Amino acid sequence: MLAAAALAVVTTGAAYTFGPDAPPAKPAKDAKVVKPAKSAKPARPAKSAKPAAAEQAPGTAADSVTAACPTDAKYPKREMRGIWIATVQNIDWPSRSGLSVAKQQAEYIRLLDNAVKRRFNAVFFQVRPASDALYKSSLEPWSKYLTGTAGKDPGWDPLPFLVSEAHKRGLEFHAWFNPYRAAFEGGLDRLPENHPARRHPDWVVKHEGKIYYNPGLPEVRDHVTAVVKDVARRYDVDGVHFDDYFYPYPGAGAKFDDDAAYRKYGEGAKRADWRRANVNKLIAQVDTAVHEIKPYIKFGVSPFGIWRNKAEDPSGSATSGMSAYDSIYADARHWIKKGTVDYVIPQLYWPRGFKAADYDVLMPWWANEVKGTGVDLYIGQGLYRVGATDTPAWTKPGELPSHLAQNRRNDEVSGDVYFSGKQLLTNPLGVLDRVVKGYYTRPALLPLIKDLGGGAPAAPADVRVQDTSVSWKSSADARSYAVYRLAPGKTDKCATADARNLVAVVPAAAGERQVFAAPGGGTYLVTALDRLHNESPPVRAVVP
Repeated sequence: MLAAAALAVVTTGAAYTFGPDAPPAKPAKDAKVVKPAKSAKPARPAKSAKPAAAEQAPGTAADSVTAACPTDAKYPKREMRGIWIATVQNIDWPSRSGLSVAKQQAEYIRLLDNAVKRRFNAVFFQVRPASDALYKSSLEPWSKYLTGTAGKDPGWDPLPFLVSEAHKRGLEFHAWFNPYRAAFEGGLDRLPENHPARRHPDWVVKHEGKIYYNPGLPEVRDHVTAVVKDVARRYDVDGVHFDDYFYPYPGAGAKFDDDAAYRKYGEGAKRADWRRANVNKLIAQVDTAVHEIKPYIKFGVSPFGIWRNKAEDPSGSATSGMSAYDSIYADARHWIKKGTVDYVIPQLYWPRGFKAADYDVLMPWWANEVKGTGVDLYIGQGLYRVGATDTPAWTKPGELPSHLAQNRRNDEVSGDVYFSGKQLLTNPLGVLDRVVKGYYTRPALLPLIKDLGGGAPAAPADVRVQDTSVSWKSSADARSYAVYRLAPGKTDKCATADARNLVAVVPAAAGERQVFAAPGGGTYLVTALDRLHNESPPVRAVVP
């Protein structure tokens, strides 16, 4: 999705840019980095919670309990813990093109099982790397990353499998799209005949060896929106996600030739402002379209980590790297203020103390941006950078965990998403072991974006204990169940306020009853969760 599998040094000689297709490069030397304003995200209608249908433990629903009880920041009850799984250039999945269906499925399951093992709760899977599809589509051709040949039918539709296997493991599934990239290399004649760029050559701009859709054309915005709507309508995805690629990143200095579109649609605006407005229109259009289809689907973007530098704008960050606002015309502040995204995941792939783009400067800057807006903030972490020898900080296994320590001290940060999936398998410098031991010692519910509505399911009913198993009647509309275990002598009142007692988030199974194998004796509390993780009141069971 977003994030990058490689680095490119910014022309300012300060911070690096990232992107799956960027060639590795050494970071430049230090340089310099600030903050902005907000407005409330317009609320979407929320459904009221359903009444409990079982005995309630003392203290009503989880949210009100949390508000009334002291909590421990070491055990956040709600926290995004996501992983990006990139398909572009076979970065993460499948490991190479042409694998059998069985091997593709086995590779994916291995990634998911490693995510679950480390108590992650979401995957951001790249379904559209470059105007292609890793799912059966009538709008765009099959991706070459499946078979090795663009447009070739792989013999199955991966997306139902990808989504269902994530859901079976309690992982939220966000479908990740690259909005404007049409092709990585070559001319239009190398694309399948049914490719939109071949059918509409007037939509594209050839730029530095790649083919892009022109963001200035309404037809392009409509096509991208149609592609997203198609996936949102036909597949059981939980989120729609855009990465950081909008107008092309600075490259060899060639001009992006959108003169004709600017003449037709510019209406006297400065070209830079017009370009930003084009991107803003797409973001708003997709946001509206997605929520009209399924109000619960989350829509978010993972922007480049620097909005603007303080030298360019007094409200920018005290950094001195590439500015997304000025270089790729991505105005994340605008999306936050207008509420056209549900979350942002800025890619902060720099270490603490890196003068050009210091993590300790940028994380608080973004936190200040979302404060009071209703837009969630998750931090994009450069897991792939751990162990890199070009930056001394990344040779230290404690660098990335120190980012999480900083995040836990800031109430506006609601979790982290890591790039990328294959590092779940390699665990560079043992860093994931450190993350689990120091920060992910308990499971976590997903952050609750209340503007998306939903409501707590009925509390589990007919709770029974047999030997060392707890079972209960399935709750209507429950996507999963949270199970808490109380220490001996503890009361129920504040037991669900944070995650210190949370032992499992159990995906709902088919059938009339749910079963949980208790890890030991004691008092257990069980709550029901809808797909957004609105939580019911708890019910109690005592295991001898």
